Amino acid sequence: MMMIKRAFVAFWNDEAGATAIEYALIAALVAVAIIAGLSLLGVNLGDLFTRLAGCISNPTAGCMAP
Repeated sequence: MMMIKRAFVAFWNDEAGATAIEYALIAALVAVAIIAGLSLLGVNLGDLFTRLAGCISNPTAGCMAP
């Protein structure tokens, strides 16, 4: 019985699992931030390429910056 109690106390005091969970949460937050940033950037890049395609197909449309 004493051996089971020692094993339980050792398991309870072990913080390696908590550290792994913390790193997993940090990695998940970084992944969410990267996905959000790329989503916003992707929309802007899509608009840019659409505008460039329009300027290439019709160069007299006033696409050139002053």
